Amino acid sequence: MLKVTPLTPSIGAIISEVSLNKDLNSETIEQIYSALIRYQVIFFRDQNISPESHLKLAESLGEIDPGHPVYPHVEGHQSIVLLKNDANNRPDTNDWHKDLTFKPNPPFASILHSVKVPKVGGDTLWASMSAAYDKLPNGWKAHLEELEAIHDMGTFRNDFYKEGGIDSVNNALKKVGSAVHKVIETHPISGLKYLNVNQSFTRNIVNESQGPSDHILQFLFQHISKPEFQVRFHWEDNSVAIWDNRITQHYAVFDYLPEFRHMQRVTVINDKRDKS
Repeated sequence: MLKVTPLTPSIGAIISEVSLNKDLNSETIEQIYSALIRYQVIFFRDQNISPESHLKLAESLGEIDPGHPVYPHVEGHQSIVLLKNDANNRPDTNDWHKDLTFKPNPPFASILHSVKVPKVGGDTLWASMSAAYDKLPNGWKAHLEELEAIHDMGTFRNDFYKEGGIDSVNNALKKVGSAVHKVIETHPISGLKYLNVNQSFTRNIVNESQGPSDHILQFLFQHISKPEFQVRFHWEDNSVAIWDNRITQHYAVFDYLPEFRHMQRVTVINDKRDKS
């Protein structure tokens, strides 16, 4: 039976006494899923998982994303995003963000495997958006309840600009599109309310002019960044993190340059246990 060790009062747990490279029985998978829902992000050490095991684990949670709109993939595995960074290929994930909220239905979860990481630096932080919501003043909760916000591809504009200038950016904006999401959402499994804006992709509060919209969003971005809502994970080679993208945000620190960091990620679009 796997062991669960919480890391902070708000978010995060280490899961031990399980091998993700082996065929996992249904009971173990349900225990992993339950821990994910309760702790929002879970971590495993010493997991030298193969691409096939990586994908199989993701399939046990739900439908797999076919591929990222910007990042490359592992050869022969379109659904495994390849994240290789060093001084010649700087990362662009050092903002608090939820993955792909510019889509109408952002993904449920991600599974990130550290293949090769620096000895020092390169940590990732996750923040609980339910904990952040709980600590909002009641007046703010009431004000935000009926608001919606526009999300677009945000900082990915830089990637498209590097490829082909402003024409590439404009074409990408048309292709990738935007989405509108409620500022306060309710988790379909746990029932927890959570904040649903993020610095990378949230652009405007619907029906607010730029000034009031910026005021609301900047307050929320500052609130979200409080350490009380966070867990910080130090990667080792062959660590694995699984997070619930619906109710968390994350920030990948790139203080390790010029050292090399190699990660592989599979994204799960839909939670097959969500019957709502």
